[in-house]
Amino acid sequence: MQSSNNRNSTPNLSLSKIGWIAGVFFIIIILAKSSTTIRSGQAGVLYKTFSNGVVTDQTFGEGFHIIAPWNKMIIYEVRQQEVFEQMSVLSSNGLEIKLDASAWFQPQYENLGKLHQQKGEDYIQRVLLPTIRSAARSVVGRYTPEQLYSSKRDAIQNEIYEEAKRIVEKQHLQLNEILVRDVTLPTTIKDAIERKLRQEQEALEYEFRLVKAKKEAERQKIDAEGKAVANTILSASLTDKILKEKGIDATLELAKSNNTKVVVVGSGQDGLPLILGNQ
Repeated sequence: MQSSNNRNSTPNLSLSKIGWIAGVFFIIIILAKSSTTIRSGQAGVLYKTFSNGVVTDQTFGEGFHIIAPWNKMIIYEVRQQEVFEQMSVLSSNGLEIKLDASAWFQPQYENLGKLHQQKGEDYIQRVLLPTIRSAARSVVGRYTPEQLYSSKRDAIQNEIYEEAKRIVEKQHLQLNEILVRDVTLPTTIKDAIERKLRQEQEALEYEFRLVKAKKEAERQKIDAEGKAVANTILSASLTDKILKEKGIDATLELAKSNNTKVVVVGSGQDGLPLILGNQ
């Protein structure tokens, strides 16, 4: 009789053990479904299945969060991101220009729920890239190929940024910068522009040389006129008596030389002293 009771209790213990293990697994599954971890540089949007859907007035930050198992947390990257775009646009005279640009952007943190509700997780394709293309076409269409190639690239970049920014701000996005990385013109247009730029550079260099030569000629003229005036003044001030006096002074200096032998005073031309015996 006792042996029979032992045999009956063994299945009961096995069923109890199985039930306990199943309960543990159920709890683990519930906890896994009820928790989520948001990593650095991310934020979450909560979707409540049995309530009003997307929670638009709260953005969930980094860390561990407990949610009801029937709800869902959608994770977004909220750090600055970069997207590249290659576009074909038309200049003011209808020529096709290829434009390579990139955009730095990030979702507006406080409006992340609205972004998810209105645009969804593929907001880059739905909002950002179409906006950049539209702004680029609008801006480039105001300029000639020559302006795009040379002096107006910074202005174009800033204008595209300002136009795109005004649009995406209303779509819960923050646009930080637009960078125009390359502007590619048709080969024939590019060659013509480069030739024109070379000719303009050569003309500027030639004009510079002309100006320099003209200034040098003016300098030489002023120098010559100054010397002529000086000579005129000097000639007017030199009388015969002054010349004789300077001649005597010069002769006396020569007489002091060791090579001078005889000095005859008053025997030279114009009554100047005459030096004899100079070796």
